[in-house]
Amino acid sequence: MVTDVYAALWRILPGPAWVRIVILVVAAVLVVAALVEWVFPWASDTFLPQDSTVEG
Repeated sequence: MVTDVYAALWRILPGPAWVRIVILVVAAVLVVAALVEWVFPWASDTFLPQDSTVEG
């Protein structure tokens, strides 16, 4: 099932294999950058950790 999704993605990307790989690497870098820039700080502010009940 998951391999069908990757196969479909591979088929709809334009160009030869090396161009497809470059497109996928750029897309992955953009996704990671968006997560680091916006999603992780929002989650850190929204879901604050609770105080620990274990004393050290």
